[in-house]
Amino acid sequence: MSKKAHLDGISVTLSALGLTAPAGRDPRITGLTADSREVRPGYLFAALPGSHIHGGAFIQYALRMGAAAILTDTEGASLAREELAGSDAALVLAQEPRQALAHAAALWFGPQPETMVAVTGTNGKTSVASFARQIWEELGFSAINLGTTGIEGSWTAPLRHTTPDPITLHKALAEAARAGVTHAAMEASSHGLDQFRLDGVILAAAGFTNFTQDHLDYHHSFDAYFAAKAGLFDRVLPEEGIAVINIDDPRGPEMARIAGGRGQEVISVGRDARARLRLTAQRFDATGQELRFEWQGAAQVVRLNLVGGFQAQNVLVAAGLVIAAGADPAEVFEALPRLTTVRGRMQHAATRDNGAAVYVDYAHTPDAVQTAIAALRPHVLGRIVAIIGAGGDRDTTKRPLMGRAASDLADVVIVTDDNPRSEDPARIRAAVMAGVAQGGAADTATDVGDRAEAILRGVDALGPGDALLICGKGHETGQVVGDDILPFDDVEQASVAVAALDGRL
Repeated sequence: MSKKAHLDGISVTLSALGLTAPAGRDPRITGLTADSREVRPGYLFAALPGSHIHGGAFIQYALRMGAAAILTDTEGASLAREELAGSDAALVLAQEPRQALAHAAALWFGPQPETMVAVTGTNGKTSVASFARQIWEELGFSAINLGTTGIEGSWTAPLRHTTPDPITLHKALAEAARAGVTHAAMEASSHGLDQFRLDGVILAAAGFTNFTQDHLDYHHSFDAYFAAKAGLFDRVLPEEGIAVINIDDPRGPEMARIAGGRGQEVISVGRDARARLRLTAQRFDATGQELRFEWQGAAQVVRLNLVGGFQAQNVLVAAGLVIAAGADPAEVFEALPRLTTVRGRMQHAATRDNGAAVYVDYAHTPDAVQTAIAALRPHVLGRIVAIIGAGGDRDTTKRPLMGRAASDLADVVIVTDDNPRSEDPARIRAAVMAGVAQGGAADTATDVGDRAEAILRGVDALGPGDALLICGKGHETGQVVGDDILPFDDVEQASVAVAALDGRL
């Protein structure tokens, strides 16, 4: 099959995409889509199961538009039994049609960057992927990272999801490869893994950062959530691949056993004495930290211009992935002092005239809020003021836990709106405040619905040596209220607040 089949409009047989239809039917395919509105004559239409409606309900429309083949499961086929019986289109039945589509997309679009790694975990995925890309660039490679912040690096493009659907993903990988990109690091979300979006990606290594509460509205249980993440190692990463695992996390050793059980080499990362890439000491100052770590027993000391103790683990997981993918360890370690933070991840937004600093972080889970505040503490001489909120139409159980995490560790807490979506913002804030009331900052906590006002109040509360940590939205440039996305950037709002209060406007 031509590697430029899709872009050049060249058709290929159904079997060339690894798909088989009954009675040896093997039509030529001119394109792939999972959206019936995009079907053109000769296309393969993937009718996939959905959370609200099965794609099989749209098979009839795909057939009217000239689809040459339908990929679905038995449920999808039953929804269009009569239409399929009267059609010339080939029917491909798969137990996991999403997985079949992912492999077909990989064959259809063809090239991928020569060296690819992926990282999963509740927190830290974006930082690890970005750090890996930055290290490769320091080593002279053309590299990208794909995930929450889009596609960044030597080739850029926006993405709607942390791990995009396989057609979008493999099209982007092929375009990046043709643009000369040789190295890529991608985030593997639990949704993406559960829906087989990464299948067909050829990985040299995969990483695991941590496992804490999130996305239980989708996965429904911790075991299901963990199993989704474990799919990166027990299904996507090949047996000859290398797993880079943070074994300090309570579920890290279990993930290492899963990887080892498939015969994958494991590079363990953490403070644990068994770690191959072992963090042995950290020293903090106002703008960064120094690390002492050991690689296979040999000591190294580097300075990171990164705020937050947890960034050490993120950097070491990234370094482990780059080493696992074939880079020289000494060159990797030499590149670490030049790493810069990801937008919205412990990002320094502004500094008041009295020296108080403002940071923005993406922390939107109880563990992430706790970790972010605790990591900021060694860099701060005075008080920490924390602004937190919780998103609407998402896991409701974590809301009071987020409030409690902030109240236990911050000196002052301001609860405000995050992305309320279709929910009543006041009810969301009340749930967060209920958790705040159980912690140590209950007497200093306030409920301020307007996020801009909350940031202004937080900045105004800062004295010399204090710091403000704005949690929740990080890199986002919009606030989702109902069906609207209103322009809102925490970093920009913080800068405006500091300028206004210090008379710089």
